[in-house]
Amino acid sequence: MVDGWIILDKPLELGSTQGVAAVKRNLRQAGHGKVKVGHGGTLDPLATGVLPIAIGEATKLAGRMLDASKEYAFTVRFGEETDTLDLEGKRIAVSDVRPALGALQVALGAFQDTIEQVPPAYSALMIDGQRAYDRARAGEDVAMPTRTVTIHALMLESTEGPDDALESATLVAHVSKGTYVRSLARDIARALGTVGHVTMLRRLRAGPFDLGHAISLDKLNDVGKGAPLEHVLLPLEAGLVDIPALDLDPEQARAVRQGRVLTGLPCNDGLFWARLGKVPVALVELSGGSLTVVRGFNLSDVAE
Repeated sequence: MVDGWIILDKPLELGSTQGVAAVKRNLRQAGHGKVKVGHGGTLDPLATGVLPIAIGEATKLAGRMLDASKEYAFTVRFGEETDTLDLEGKRIAVSDVRPALGALQVALGAFQDTIEQVPPAYSALMIDGQRAYDRARAGEDVAMPTRTVTIHALMLESTEGPDDALESATLVAHVSKGTYVRSLARDIARALGTVGHVTMLRRLRAGPFDLGHAISLDKLNDVGKGAPLEHVLLPLEAGLVDIPALDLDPEQARAVRQGRVLTGLPCNDGLFWARLGKVPVALVELSGGSLTVVRGFNLSDVAE
């Protein structure tokens, strides 16, 4: 059985679903048969970077990965807005205004907060039972609902152009789930009295995974040609490093696997991952010393 994570450094023009398909194909070619695979957060085809791909029992944690905060580097070019808010779309607005460096720095400070954001019409959000991008491509004027997101940090990395008339700026943003960087770039440009669109977008981190964990598509393809899977596969618990572990004895592990509630545990309230030795048993919630199972892991070397 194969359980764990492959963190793909997604290249340009590869869709997230195609990344999952590439993992399935290489596992099959390596002789692992049919394995459950899913990704932990969509990346646009024109974006690159960290795409967590869950395998086997790790797919039970894909929802946690979707809820995790993300970090992106992106470049916003001032003076043109496109319908997709990136390089792929057609131009829908232009401006001769180019912001000054000082004004940009002030604007970035104002965005580091919990804000209201309108997602792009060209997105995978469901609107009245259809993907927003399908409706937009059909020529509809799609009314996107506002959502609340949090910009934890927003830093200026570099600029192009004179300080009093910037052509573009590259930024690094640490954002909550549900944040659209293309919308953030649009709104920053508008706050500066101009328009803009994203010309580069790279995910640097998703939850506990960063580029240091990521492998290239070529290295993934090597697995299908016989390279050892363990060189690219991270363990299931790599997706749980942001929460504390709870050590169980064999009898407790057996009870948790059976879904029974444990009581009298001397731990603080909150979310834990329970383990027997080094083996994950379940994602659990503790409250008042009582343990309940959130998600159990069916790993063969856990005590039965």
